[in-house]
Amino acid sequence: MTDRPLAAIILAAGQGTRMKSEMHKVLHPIAGKPMLHHLLDTVDSIGVERTVIVVGARREQIEESVASRNVAIAVQKDQFGTGHAVAQAHDALKGFSGDVLILYGDVPMVSADTMRNMIFRLNNGSDPRAVVLGFRPDDAGAYGRIIADDQGEIEKMVEFKDANEQERTVNLCNSGLMAVRSADLFNLLDKISNDNAAGEYYLPDIVMLPGQQSAVIEVADPAEVSGVNSRAELAAVEGEWQDRRRDKAMADGVSLIAPETVWFSHDTDISSDVMVEPNVIFGPGVSIASGANIYGHSHIEGATIGPNTNVGPFARLRPGSVMEEGSKVGNFVEMKKTRLGKGAKANHLTYLGDAEIGAGANIGAGTITCNYDGYFKYKTVIGKRAFIGSNSALVAPVRIGDGAIVGAGATLTNDVAAGDLALVRAQQTVKAGWADRFNAVSAKKKAKKTKS
Repeated sequence: MTDRPLAAIILAAGQGTRMKSEMHKVLHPIAGKPMLHHLLDTVDSIGVERTVIVVGARREQIEESVASRNVAIAVQKDQFGTGHAVAQAHDALKGFSGDVLILYGDVPMVSADTMRNMIFRLNNGSDPRAVVLGFRPDDAGAYGRIIADDQGEIEKMVEFKDANEQERTVNLCNSGLMAVRSADLFNLLDKISNDNAAGEYYLPDIVMLPGQQSAVIEVADPAEVSGVNSRAELAAVEGEWQDRRRDKAMADGVSLIAPETVWFSHDTDISSDVMVEPNVIFGPGVSIASGANIYGHSHIEGATIGPNTNVGPFARLRPGSVMEEGSKVGNFVEMKKTRLGKGAKANHLTYLGDAEIGAGANIGAGTITCNYDGYFKYKTVIGKRAFIGSNSALVAPVRIGDGAIVGAGATLTNDVAAGDLALVRAQQTVKAGWADRFNAVSAKKKAKKTKS
C-alpha cells in the first residue's frame, strides 16, 4: 500500500430491526464467528493502527464483545445518517494523520486485498479526495449508481430513486465503503447538508461536493460487499463463505465427496489427504491431520484428530476430544474431553466422557463412562491394550490397567489391575425344557382364544 499510517472507522450503530433479534446485528455469527470480528480480523491483518467502532443501539453488547481488542468506541446517540455516524469518530482519531478506511459492521467479507487496493488508489493517480468501492451485481436493482469515466474518475453518484432513465442503465453501484485522508475527512463532513427528505447527513455526499475529485475502484468479487440486514441475507453470506472455504479445502488437497453438504468453521484446520464424506459439520476448534477419514453425518467440535484415523459415520466429537494416530470411533459414538490412544478403537454405540484410553485398547459396543454424579465430573482411565466388553458401564472415578479385560455387561465401580479379568454379572441359570413347555402352553391358549 503506502507507508502512511492507517485507521479504520467501522459503522455499527444501526438498529438492525429486520433481524428481529435481541442480539446486535453485527454479532450474529458467520462460520461460528461474529461478523464484526471477521471484519476486525481483516482490518488487523493489513496493519491498521487505530480502529474506531461507531455504536448506537445495544452498544453494551458490542463493547463486551470487543473488550479484549485494541479498538476505540464512539457513540452515535441519535441516528442522523451515515455522514453523521462517521463524524462521531472525530475525537477518537484526534491527532491521527494518515488514511482512513470507512467500513460497515454488517458488510463483513471485504478482503484484505480490496482494502489495500482502496488505499493504494487514494495515494496514486489523480490524487482523489475520496475513493469509493464500487461493484457490479447481477441485478443492480435499487442500488445507488456511480457514473465514472474510463480512468475511474467519478462524475456523479446518484441514488436510484433520483436517477434518470439513462443513469439507471449503469450497473456500477455504490457499496458505501470509502477511503479518505484523515486531513480531509472531517472537513468534508462539515460541508455536507441534511437538506433531503430524511433530514440526514449522507456519507456519499462528500464525493459530490464542489471542487472535490473522487475516484472509484471495483471490487473483484461482488460477494465481498454483500450486506446483512436480515436472517435470509445472513444465510446467503454464510453460504458464500462456505463455498469459498470448500474450494480452498479441495485446492489444498482435501477430498470432499459432496462439497455442498460439508460445513466448516472459521478456524477449521484440515490437512491434505483427508477424506470427508457428505453431511459433516465442523464446529469451532477442530484440527484434522493427514490421512484421516471423516465419514458421513458426523459432528465435530473442539477436537484434535490425528493422522490415519477414522471418524463415524454418525459420530459426535465434543470439545476436548483427542484421537491419536490410527485410532477409530465408529457409528453413534460420542466423545467428550477424552483422549483415544494410538490405535485404540470404539466402533459402536458408545459414550466416552472425561476419559484417558491407552494405545490399542478396544471399547465394546454400548460401553459408557459414567462420569457425572449430578454435581461433579470424574475421570476414567483405561490402560494400553485393555479390552472392555460390550454393554459395560464404567462408574468413574475408575482405573483399568494395561491388558485388563472387562467382561460384557459389567458395571464397574472399582479399579481393575493390569492383566486381570473383571466379571460383574449374576451367574447364568439354565432350566432344562422350560422354554418348550412355555411355548406349548402359550400356543394352546392363543389357539383357544382365536376360536372363541
